[in-house]
Amino acid sequence: MKHIIIGTAGHIDHGKTTLIKALTGRNTDRWEEEQRRGITIDLGFTYFDLKNGNRAGIIDVPGHEKFINNMVAGVVGMDLVLLVVAADEGIMPQTREHMDILEMLGVQKSILVLNKCDLVDEEWLELVEEEIKEELEGTFLEHAPVAKVSAATGQGIPELIDLIERLTEEEVEEKDTHTIPRLPVDRVFSLSGFGTIVTGTLVSGTISKEDTLEMFPNGQECKIRNIQVHGQDVERCYAGQRVAINISNMKKRELKRGCVLAPPGSMTDSRLMDVKLDMLDSTMRFLTNNARLHFFSGTSEVLCRAVLLGDEELGPGDSGYVQLRMEEDVAFRRGDRFVVRFYSPMETIGGGVILEPNAVKKKRFSKEVLESLKQKESGTAEDVIELHAKDYAETMAAVSELAKLTALTKEEIEEAVGNLASQGIVCVFPLKKDTYIWHTADERVYREKITAALSQYVKKYPYRYGMPKAEVHSTFMKRVKPNVFDQYIEFLEREGIISRHEEFLAPQGYEIVKDEVYEKVRRKLLSAIKPAKFDFVRLAEISFVDAPAQAVEDIILLLADSGEIVKVTDGMYTLGAYMEEAKEKIIEKLKADGKITIAEIRDMFKTSRKSAKPILEYMDSIKITRKTGGESERVSNL
Repeated sequence: MKHIIIGTAGHIDHGKTTLIKALTGRNTDRWEEEQRRGITIDLGFTYFDLKNGNRAGIIDVPGHEKFINNMVAGVVGMDLVLLVVAADEGIMPQTREHMDILEMLGVQKSILVLNKCDLVDEEWLELVEEEIKEELEGTFLEHAPVAKVSAATGQGIPELIDLIERLTEEEVEEKDTHTIPRLPVDRVFSLSGFGTIVTGTLVSGTISKEDTLEMFPNGQECKIRNIQVHGQDVERCYAGQRVAINISNMKKRELKRGCVLAPPGSMTDSRLMDVKLDMLDSTMRFLTNNARLHFFSGTSEVLCRAVLLGDEELGPGDSGYVQLRMEEDVAFRRGDRFVVRFYSPMETIGGGVILEPNAVKKKRFSKEVLESLKQKESGTAEDVIELHAKDYAETMAAVSELAKLTALTKEEIEEAVGNLASQGIVCVFPLKKDTYIWHTADERVYREKITAALSQYVKKYPYRYGMPKAEVHSTFMKRVKPNVFDQYIEFLEREGIISRHEEFLAPQGYEIVKDEVYEKVRRKLLSAIKPAKFDFVRLAEISFVDAPAQAVEDIILLLADSGEIVKVTDGMYTLGAYMEEAKEKIIEKLKADGKITIAEIRDMFKTSRKSAKPILEYMDSIKITRKTGGESERVSNL
């Protein structure tokens, strides 16, 4: 199932909210003021199901110029945008700004929705459509399919849904759910009895209940108490879903729109960012050095200063490297896209991509600085290594092999790997002769497979210490070298993901069940072997009533591992204390006479030859005695 986010864009009063109600049957205007004034002020969210089984979350973004910051926040994670244009008015100034913002933020897929078609005749509709297509030439909407509808009457709505289904099926790529999760927060509120709740679009990865994440740039860790997707409680949410998350340890007043929920340490707070900024062709403004701007990315809106690193000014259609000096802490990742608006009057002038989210102050017009930024834009050593690491999902990548593939020096490789590791992009496993790296996304996939298998295993075999390590290796990571696999298991132990008992692996915190079945088997076994003493009873002669054979076998192995009972020979057990007593007496006899026979053991323990022979063989197995040639005679092995 694909998780799809659809957004709307367009001028105020062109019918975006009415269109969403026609698609979903729900009104996205949440606030009384919105309903009273008839305009969308804040983001509205709802969903509808497509016939192919996919669920489409839909975001109603404001069209009014004063609420453009809310519009930008709504673009986060959009897969498809519906550009809504009223057929009786055509493209308006606010529509053009929305188009510019969508293009700057990297939205690719779109549908042009001509609304209010019931208000115009066919001739006028053809004229408006032709004018709109002329306006869209050269933009990302140039080849967008057109849907003609009336949200008020329902005309064309079924055809629009079919078009949405086709586009999302054929052209929208499924989001990466195996990478680091990141949730830009667009709303914060609290509910009595629940505490703080944040909402947003999960742009990557997955989040599960009980996960511990960090709130950036707040820096405080919080635990995920509950997750809702479209009003339904779920155990886990995936990239591409609209989610509401109940978090612990944080108050509503500590959070705001623009915060980001992500794994601890996966990002770093910053006030300096190096970016590639593209000015809009349509802007009438010139950007000068140190100009104050409104910066928008994800759900964040922050004031900043633009330091032009290679230009005196940037005009319409120009591009350049810029350092943005933020007026408050932010947390972003390399490759995030952004939009900037002129400080006053507020209008969109450009946007671009973040090259370095945690920059240091740089000199203007420095050849080295500009060359470095050019390299970051085209792809750094880290980018190249990360791409290669993804090719080694099943084996992990050896640094020595990466050096061959990339033609980078050992020092360059080590620095790049260190940087990737510090960002949480790769896991590093150093060995004596080489170092191996694994992309975090791949590691998480295998971690989930292994932990799920361990949980199933201990559920199936509750009287075992866990799954044998060798079985985990052969089942899930057989192409990984054994010594590298051992490093990974130690890593999972350190991270508190699994627990280990010798060569057995289990989920963290797992303890063997000592329930009624365990106690019944133990009592039955001890009641049979205790009175028999050295006249050993075979397991086949003991009735464990209705206890499953596998459970009996596992419980007996547990008792033997604890030392409470001892395996004398196949199918024959006795108390550990009895065999300890036998060992001491046999050692004394050997010290006195230098040898011992089966007959002497039979007489010493008042048992039969049938039981005396296993006692002697047991003493051989624990290196107390050894054969001298005769089958029935032993000497000391101490």
